[in-house]
Amino acid sequence: MTVRCGVRGVAIFMAMTLLASMRANSQAGASSEELAKIAQNPVGNLISVPIQENANLNAGPFDHELNVLNIQPVIPIDITDDWNIITRTILPIISQPGFAPNQDRVNGLGDTQISAFLSPAKPGAWIWGVGPIIQLPTHTDTLLGNDHAGLGPTIVLLHLERGSPWVYGVLLNNVWSVGNSSSPAYNNGLMQPFLNFNFKSGAYLTTSPIITANWEARGSQKFTVPIGGGVGKIFKFGRLPVNTQVSAYYNVARPDFAPNWQIRLQAQLMFPK
Repeated sequence: MTVRCGVRGVAIFMAMTLLASMRANSQAGASSEELAKIAQNPVGNLISVPIQENANLNAGPFDHELNVLNIQPVIPIDITDDWNIITRTILPIISQPGFAPNQDRVNGLGDTQISAFLSPAKPGAWIWGVGPIIQLPTHTDTLLGNDHAGLGPTIVLLHLERGSPWVYGVLLNNVWSVGNSSSPAYNNGLMQPFLNFNFKSGAYLTTSPIITANWEARGSQKFTVPIGGGVGKIFKFGRLPVNTQVSAYYNVARPDFAPNWQIRLQAQLMFPK
């Protein structure tokens, strides 16, 4: 019942977002290449809704698929002529296989993360954002999250220059558990370098591996390090630009029972000002 309510809520949100897009003043004059570069800026001054499917292969002791569908609305807030706050929310919908004999697959919502980046409204070629990241225990099953809330810093730095096909940078955060709970404490780090080469058609080549660290773990159980990449393309549905992407990553380092491959599919609805 809870899962159905969560999915229904996501569907309502998406319907409202699409309705808003009909009224949006899209940058009709922007080229497909420019739109692709805007989409690759994590602190770009536009509303966007990435919907990202992550198929994690060979997870757990029985080598089953672990599925994570991330709904990731990005909403900029103008605070002055010189500064913006860019909010980024990650709401995961998880389908997790059993990790023990006779344990059923578990489906539901995971823990939500919300980032808020303070960023210059009129940056140059180098763009940055810094702020807090908060983790909320929104999981619908104890196997899908941790009862502790979490808090930490997040920062992004990237290079995006008009006339250059390259967009590159890195996103960093670290989240520590806070509050009183019987769940285990956590201390989790994330580094996501990204490198994109854009073509004038709106197609691009990309790599953006998500490197994670569980600082509470020991030895080889601490890090997950993927390598890989993929391709993307900007399409327009009427006045609505949509950034599509497909990529694959292999985990060259991973904890026991972690997946060895990830297939990532993404559609990002974009509402430029």
